[in-house]
Amino acid sequence: MNSLEAIILGIIQGLTEFLPVSSSGHLAIVGTLFGLNGSENLAFAVIVHVATVFSTLFVLRKEIAELFGGLFAFKWNDQTKTVAKLLLSMLPVAVVGLFLKDKVEEVFGSGLLIVGCMLIITALLLLFAIWARGVIVGAGKDGISYRDAFIIGIAQAIAVMPGLSRSGSTIATGIMLGNNSEKVAKFSFLMVIIPVMGEALLDGVKLLSSDVVKSESAFGAIPAGAAIFGFAAAFITGLLACKWMLNIVKSGKLLYFVYYCTAIGVFAILYSQLVS
Repeated sequence: MNSLEAIILGIIQGLTEFLPVSSSGHLAIVGTLFGLNGSENLAFAVIVHVATVFSTLFVLRKEIAELFGGLFAFKWNDQTKTVAKLLLSMLPVAVVGLFLKDKVEEVFGSGLLIVGCMLIITALLLLFAIWARGVIVGAGKDGISYRDAFIIGIAQAIAVMPGLSRSGSTIATGIMLGNNSEKVAKFSFLMVIIPVMGEALLDGVKLLSSDVVKSESAFGAIPAGAAIFGFAAAFITGLLACKWMLNIVKSGKLLYFVYYCTAIGVFAILYSQLVS
C-alpha cells in the first residue's frame, strides 16, 4: 500500500464510517480493486477506524463532556443512566470481539460476494425502518431505554460483517424501536468509541507478540507514511461526515442511502462473479 492509496482509502473510511453505507464494505471493495490482500485490508481498517473515533470525540465533545460531568458527580442522574446504557449496548460486540475475532477476520478475507449481499441487506434494513416509522422529524421516545440500548447493541454486533453498515444497522434498529432518530444517531456514534479502541488495543497487543512483529505481518506491510496519511485523511473527512450524518438523520433523508447501498451491493456481487 502506497501513500496515495492510503489517502484514498482514508477518505473513503472517513466519509462512509458515519453514513449508513458500510465503511468496511467500501474498504473491502476499493482494497480489492487496488489489489490489497485481506489481512492488509483488515489492518488498515483498524488504523482508520481509530481515526474516525477521534472524529467522533471532536464532533460530540460537548455531549461527551456532559456525560463525564454527570458521571463524576457520583449521582444517579441522566448522564449516569446514559453511560450505563452505552456500556450495556457494548456487551454484544464485546462478546463477538473476544470470542469470535478470528472468525470475523476470516469473513473479511472471503471476497466481495458477501460484502455485496450485506450491502443489500443494509439497504433493506434502512428501507424497512423508513417504512415502519416514516422517519418523521422529531418523532420518537424522548430517551433510549435499557432494553432498546441492548437491542441496538445486538445490531452493532451483527454489523461486524463486512458490508453490513454499523451506523445503518444501529440507527435503523433504534428508529424501528420507536426512538427519536437524532438521539439514536448520537447514541450510535457514542457506543462505538470503546469497542473500536478496544479492538485497536487487542491488535496492539498482538503486534507485540513475537510471532507477529515481522515485516511480512499485516501491519508491517503498511508503511508508516501510508498509515499516517490514511489516518489523517480519515480523521478530517470523518469530521465532515459525522456532522453531515446527524443533519441527514434529523431531516429524515435516509432513502437516498437505500438506493446507494443497493447499487454498490449489486456492483460488488457482479464484480465478484466476474473475477472468480
